[in-house]
Amino acid sequence: MSDIKESLNSIREEFDKALEQVKDSQAAEQLRVSFLGKKGQLTQVLKGMGGLTAEERPVIGKIANDVRSHMESRLEEIVAKIKEEEKGHKLRREVIDVTIPSDRKGAGSRHPLNMAINEICDIFLGLGYSIAEGPEVEYDKYNFELLRIPEGHPARDTQDTFYFNDKVLLRTQTSGMQIRVMEQQKPPLKVICPGKVYRSDALDATHSPVFHQIEGLVVDKGVTMGDLVGSLRLFAKKLFGENTEIRLRPHHFPFTEPSVEVDLTCWKCGGKGCNVCKGEGWIEVLGAGMVHPEVLQNCGIDPEVYSGFAFGIGVERTAMGRYGIDDIRLLYENDVRFLEQFK
Repeated sequence: MSDIKESLNSIREEFDKALEQVKDSQAAEQLRVSFLGKKGQLTQVLKGMGGLTAEERPVIGKIANDVRSHMESRLEEIVAKIKEEEKGHKLRREVIDVTIPSDRKGAGSRHPLNMAINEICDIFLGLGYSIAEGPEVEYDKYNFELLRIPEGHPARDTQDTFYFNDKVLLRTQTSGMQIRVMEQQKPPLKVICPGKVYRSDALDATHSPVFHQIEGLVVDKGVTMGDLVGSLRLFAKKLFGENTEIRLRPHHFPFTEPSVEVDLTCWKCGGKGCNVCKGEGWIEVLGAGMVHPEVLQNCGIDPEVYSGFAFGIGVERTAMGRYGIDDIRLLYENDVRFLEQFK
């Protein structure tokens, strides 16, 4: 009996010393298991009570209960203290200053260039066109040669671009994708080719070395200039309003014959003349023409059977007119104050 008493007192003293080292909830739980768990020190000592007499058991039982109560109450105190401290630390870490403006990011919106591309594509999709996209790093063959722009042709000067080597370059127009479509598919063809293009232009209010085009191509039997004019007139009215008219001026493109520059009624003054159209009432928006027979031949299409028209729309110029933007650089500077106007 005396041995059990000494063991119980020893456990109590050892527990009190160990309790002084407890600094967090995990250590408190480990201490509880070590002394009060099913395999804890107190349980192991109490297993020896089976050898006590009937008179000794109540005495040792009372001492054991006192030790247990002591340890449990001390543990509860230290655990409560630790939880309070941990709560204080958490509150200090997660303090919120309600006077600070929220940093929550608002919902974004489409870029005005993407908006213009989508609008234009939707119009032509409604006319039965499909979309064809191709590589921005293009072969000279597709960008120039098959479009009747051989090496040394003056048109290469106006479309000077960035070369990787003599035969690979950053495309200057999406016309190369039209060639790829004509090579891979048989007429009838009706596609638009949107995409980014590159030319070594100096950056100013109206020019950029990187810009976007949407080129269109129709090839079928009996396609005429009248079909081209009708398509472009419908496009202009859909995009800029029913009062918009188009004007064709003779021009030269190596890959179309005849070729025209297409002007639209000024979107600001309605044709009366203003600073945007420089008093003319018209704004040049795109180039177009009938696909040259040699281009058709280069792609394996018989020009005696098929004819076609092509056109190229400058997306930046269209977006500037559509949304009242007077400097092309605004489209590329990623100024949130500017972009937020298009939500």
